[in-house]
Amino acid sequence: MQANSHISFERLQLTRALCAPFLSFKHITDRLTFMKNENRAPHPRKENAQTRNGRCIALIDSNYMAWLLKQSTDTDAESDAEAEAYNRQALIPTLVQTLKQAGLALDVQRVYWYTDNPDSQFPQDQILRALDVTSGEPSEVAFSAMSADIARLSERKACEHLLIASDDDRLTASIDEAQLHGLNVYLLADESARHMDQLINEDPAWCRLLAQADRRVLLMPQAAKELTAQPRAAAAPAAPQDPELVRTRLQEVVDGWWDDEPEDLREDLRDELRGSHGIPQEVDRHMLLRVRRALDRPLSFPEKKILREMVRNKVLGVTEEILPA
Repeated sequence: MQANSHISFERLQLTRALCAPFLSFKHITDRLTFMKNENRAPHPRKENAQTRNGRCIALIDSNYMAWLLKQSTDTDAESDAEAEAYNRQALIPTLVQTLKQAGLALDVQRVYWYTDNPDSQFPQDQILRALDVTSGEPSEVAFSAMSADIARLSERKACEHLLIASDDDRLTASIDEAQLHGLNVYLLADESARHMDQLINEDPAWCRLLAQADRRVLLMPQAAKELTAQPRAAAAPAAPQDPELVRTRLQEVVDGWWDDEPEDLREDLRDELRGSHGIPQEVDRHMLLRVRRALDRPLSFPEKKILREMVRNKVLGVTEEILPA
């Protein structure tokens, strides 16, 4: 018994001796991995990974937006009119995506658009602030309107977040006051906002305005392309058609359908219609499809009613003279 214990102890010692190099190697590699991760600088997105949520209202100076789109698309417009050809239908979705890229999952509820040159677009959830430049310089009028709206929105706590597109450094005090009321304020900017250390020497006033914002939100080239893409033209309304011509065409379709029906199906349909006020569903679908193909458009509700009356009258043998006018 003692001999066996002695042998087992020797085997255990031998096993430990054989495994020691491998255990030591694993210990060294684990330590190296820890040291590597310990010295690695955190990724900037993970370092600022805090995401904010809530309601946001955007205040956009159209003249500044024209300049910003030129910077972001890196193209020269052929004329001022072309430079200000925005697609405001895409504005809110583009702003939402731009904010999301900055770590701001915000619901842009409304946009205030400040301009001295109103366009012919009428997008939802956008309020046009038409600036009367006859009362002063365009920049002065825009500053007065935007600062007044910032003050009212912050005092009434209409939202938790403001997105401002302007380079007027006189708004710094208004932004500061809004932040003191508890609002988070963000500024829409171009790529130069990435290099604040250079911007402080090149444009100190613009740099101070950007520094006042809680976050600087960069308009990327893809977003700028979406905002400068031509808006989809509204579909032209269908030209009104003569009711009598439509009625004649409907009657032709009904007559052609009835002539193609076999006599036994005609009799079955007559029996079915004598005890009802409408027409069978399958007949209704078939006739609507035939008429749609003939007219190359769907029927209006009154036209559908006329078609169904024509089908009943044809099946039951009612003459054209007593059809309702």
